[in-house]
Amino acid sequence: MGIVFLVVVGARFVVPLFIPLFPLPAIVAALVLDGIDQSVFQWFGYDPPGYQSYDKAMDMFYLSVAYLSVLRNWTSRPALRVARFLFFYRLAGVVLFELVAWRPLLLIFPNTFEYFFIAYEIVRLRWNPASVSARGWVTTAACIWVFVKLPQEWWIHVAQLDVTDTLQAHPGLIPVLAALGVALVLFVRLWLWPRLPGPAWTTRVAAEPLPAEIDTAAERDHWVTTHWRLLSGATAEKVMLIGLLCVIYGEVLPGIRATHLQMFLGIGVFVLVNTAITLAVARRTGSRESAVAAFGLRLLTNAGLVLAVELLRGELKLGNALFFTLLLSLLITLDDRFRPVAQVRQSSRESRSAAT
Repeated sequence: MGIVFLVVVGARFVVPLFIPLFPLPAIVAALVLDGIDQSVFQWFGYDPPGYQSYDKAMDMFYLSVAYLSVLRNWTSRPALRVARFLFFYRLAGVVLFELVAWRPLLLIFPNTFEYFFIAYEIVRLRWNPASVSARGWVTTAACIWVFVKLPQEWWIHVAQLDVTDTLQAHPGLIPVLAALGVALVLFVRLWLWPRLPGPAWTTRVAAEPLPAEIDTAAERDHWVTTHWRLLSGATAEKVMLIGLLCVIYGEVLPGIRATHLQMFLGIGVFVLVNTAITLAVARRTGSRESAVAAFGLRLLTNAGLVLAVELLRGELKLGNALFFTLLLSLLITLDDRFRPVAQVRQSSRESRSAAT
């Protein structure tokens, strides 16, 4: 049974890594895995202890990768701002849930970001998201929040109902749900589809290409050297993202003795050290660092830092240390590579606005 657990958890970590390259199919795959993992365990007659916490932690991992892919791929500034709020709002709610274990918190802090991400990527399949107004994106998020996520979060986390068990107990719901599905398809096909604007391009599944100004490692390093500072809003956001995520994982992993504040502050120091390393590496002229090489270098550096701290404390727990090292290295590498793309796009928009 341990093999089943490792396969499911491994898949839930690997699949999200494809979100930056193929946003819509990868996040749908991650969403499906999130929905069927419990059923897989039941099918094998296995009930992992404390899986609710593992589930929320893995949810936040793939949502974190999705948020970082927003920085790389999204061309609509209003949509990016809405996504940023929705993501950090949910992240704060999951942290509170892990600290106090009060299930209604997951209803108060619904995971609207996930479906908003999907809505944006559905639009991007055929249309230009930058042509949608800020009001349009806020309305989209509000509709998802009220009509989709609140009922879903209540069903799953407050009422704690299971779809399979409910349908078995009330088989009359099956034709009702089928009729609602048909009605939705007819609404989209007969009313919504004819009112949509003409497609802006053929179907796009792969991520947007990088801006010409920053589509090489050397150009990215030049941007980082010119515009990044160690103490900045971008660094603060990175500390919040990775620090809060590690607090969630600290609740899941056994043997973590640090307090939540100690863990958050310690992760903050690691983020600052890694940002300093990023700035130092970026100053190398003509960098040709690949994504894999950047991750490998970051992983080795962080492994040394984590192991040194654990040895100094005299409480070396190799499994926990390596887990946090891998998590830190992966997310910081993605952040360092994707955040400059969003900044370049914003700078280009401001330059065009000033010119007009």
